[in-house]
Amino acid sequence: MPRSVLIVGGTSVDTIIHLDQFPSPTAQTIWPRASYRALGSTGAGKALNLAALGESVTLHTLLGEDDEARFVREQLAHDHIHLLTTITPEPTEQHVNLMDSHGDRMSFFVQPPPEPTEVNWEGVRVAMDHCDVVVINILAYARPVLAMARAAGKPVWIDLHDYDGQDPYHQAFIEAADVLFLSSDRLPDYRPVMESFIEMGKSFVVCTHGRDGATLLDRNGQWLEQPVFDVETVVDTNGAGDAFFSGFLYGYSRDASLADCLKLAAACGALCVGSGTLASQQLTPSRLHETAGLHP
Repeated sequence: MPRSVLIVGGTSVDTIIHLDQFPSPTAQTIWPRASYRALGSTGAGKALNLAALGESVTLHTLLGEDDEARFVREQLAHDHIHLLTTITPEPTEQHVNLMDSHGDRMSFFVQPPPEPTEVNWEGVRVAMDHCDVVVINILAYARPVLAMARAAGKPVWIDLHDYDGQDPYHQAFIEAADVLFLSSDRLPDYRPVMESFIEMGKSFVVCTHGRDGATLLDRNGQWLEQPVFDVETVVDTNGAGDAFFSGFLYGYSRDASLADCLKLAAACGALCVGSGTLASQQLTPSRLHETAGLHP
């Protein structure tokens, strides 16, 4: 049964530049293999993938009064996405992402996320009353929603991204979460950190490892490992983590086992990297199950 998901935070306009290899730190002129403008950031990635899978999504984000804001709105125009915005005097968030031939990324925040002093949360409160799960992204402006979600008794899912295991910035998000996702990019000894989260009372923790797959630990001590699915051609790895998160949440909302949720997550990530957008244009529930090797 489709779920209603509230997502708070994270849209940007990205300039994607594909290179054979990252540039050396010397003055030079570089001719990229490809470059283009694209919708980016973690809220947008989750919203588009979940919407493609039939979930009802409400996404709150910050936008400026500029062409980039119009681009974001156009890219998020989807029957299953209800967009809530706070308009800021600062420009819309913008990144420049350098991508090498292995799919690794260097991201420059050329226009950082705004941090407005006031946000009208009424639309978020209304959406929260009717949602099944709240996904709060780790942006400073979203911090007030942590307490709102806990007070409303809603399950809170949080993606810590490349958390290093000790940065105090993340602590409030960690404490508020029922479910945590993170990557091992800056966390080579990830298992003790996952175990510490379970000791804090989390239902389960998922850690992704890029091309090395993902692992999961739940409150019962169950440890699961999921390899990636082979992709014939990797087009663009931007958004793969958000696609993975979305595939997992899609399976979980349909009472799939945690092992099958991991398969659906890996399949959604594989479809994403085989496309040039945050959500594959081929993504449907049936295609996701087919890629994961599961029956709908």
